[in-house]
Amino acid sequence: MLDKNSLYLIDSGGQYVDGTTDVTRTVAIGKPTAEMKRHYSLVLKAHIGIATARFPKGTRGQDLDPFARRPLWEAGIDFDHGTGHGVGSYLSVHEGPQRLSRLGSEVLEPGMILSNEPGYYREGQYGIRLENLILVTPLTKIEGGEREMMGFETLTLVPFDRRLIDPKLFDPSELAWLNAYHARVRREVEPLILSDDRPWLRHATQKIG
Repeated sequence: MLDKNSLYLIDSGGQYVDGTTDVTRTVAIGKPTAEMKRHYSLVLKAHIGIATARFPKGTRGQDLDPFARRPLWEAGIDFDHGTGHGVGSYLSVHEGPQRLSRLGSEVLEPGMILSNEPGYYREGQYGIRLENLILVTPLTKIEGGEREMMGFETLTLVPFDRRLIDPKLFDPSELAWLNAYHARVRREVEPLILSDDRPWLRHATQKIG
C-alpha cells in the first residue's frame, strides 16, 4: 500500500553483461514527518561512514561494520542485518566471501565489490534502507601517513531523496561528500537520459546545506 505521508522502500537491481546492480532507495510519499527525516538522515550518515572509510591492508568486513552503526548507536537505535554483502558478476547478487557484517571475517582486497546498505526499521510504521554498491580501491599512500591505505569507490549513481535530509544533522565533511556525490550523479547520468527527465534530475541533485 502506498499511503499518503509515508515512506516507500524499493530494493531493485538486475544482471547485465557488464555487471550486477543492487540499489535500494527510500523515498517520501507526501510530506514526511520530522521523525522520518531524522531517521533517514541517521541512516544516510551511516552510509557515508562506510563510503568515506579508509583502512589498511588486512582489514576485515567485521572491522568496518561499526563505521555504519555509530550514528545509529548514538541515537539508541540499530539495524538487525549486515551492513553489506559481496556481489558477483555472473553468479549471485549476494556472493561472498567478502561482506561487511559482524560475521565478515574475510580480508578485504582491492577489486572486491560489496554493498553499503545500513537501515532502520520501525515495526508497523516504516522502513529505511540506503544501498549503493562500492568497490575496494587499491592501496595508496596518504601524505604524512606511514601505511598504505585502501578505501571505497561508490559505483551506484542514484540521488538520495532531498526531502528526507535534515542538513543540521550532518557534519560539514558529510555534506561535502553528499554534494559531491550528487554532482557526480548529475554529471554522469544526465547525458544518458531523456531530455524531459533532466529537470527532475537537476532538482534531485541540487546542493544541500
